[in-house]
Amino acid sequence: MNRLVDEALVLSTVDYGEADRVVTLFTRERGRLSAFAAGARKSKRRFAGALEAGTHLKAHLVERRGDTFRLDGVDVVQSFHHLRDDLARIARLMYCLELIRELTRDHEPHVTLFDALKDYLRLLDAKQAGPTSLLLFELDALAQAGFMPNFSPCALCGQPTGERPRFDPEHGGVVCLSCAGRVPNGLPVSPQVVDALARLQAGAREPMAADLRARARELLNVFIAHHLGRKLKSVDFMEQVGAD
Repeated sequence: MNRLVDEALVLSTVDYGEADRVVTLFTRERGRLSAFAAGARKSKRRFAGALEAGTHLKAHLVERRGDTFRLDGVDVVQSFHHLRDDLARIARLMYCLELIRELTRDHEPHVTLFDALKDYLRLLDAKQAGPTSLLLFELDALAQAGFMPNFSPCALCGQPTGERPRFDPEHGGVVCLSCAGRVPNGLPVSPQVVDALARLQAGAREPMAADLRARARELLNVFIAHHLGRKLKSVDFMEQVGAD
């Protein structure tokens, strides 16, 4: 058995038996992995609430046969407890964790993506993450996971998207009017939304108007659901509490 310590963010936990938990971690060096935490529901000394979703910690792991892990202990780096006082920020937290859990695969390192998630949670905890910052994080996460949507130019012909573009996740993003006949299920989208998303994707950091942001959120939800094969469960919670 190989003992190791890795920086990690808690993505989710599932109760197992009467006292144990299976913890899904997003680790910096080893990517996503699941670890068995014996006695986690009862032990005040070893885990002491450190397995809350989103907690940043150093995980003491034991690698066992078949790429399985045992979580022997944790050192909390940051609990992000401030963001748990606000439903909208909790909704964003749960959305980001679910998104990363679904975009990544077990034992595939994504160091840059790990750092991006950690940095976003720090901003969210400090009340420094404006609504547009979530879109920025999503676009970055999609790009790093190999699912980057195309907003400019046309995803089919490479020409400017023009005044009557359509959004089609099956073909990778936005298409121009000339190519619209090839995407019968494409969604009409305003040039203003396309331009705003293209600017964010290119590195712009200016806030987006609320109406444009809401439409952009709808497009990304459609794109993510198409590529994952289902809608993320946390999307409904985001909508219920008015988080965007």
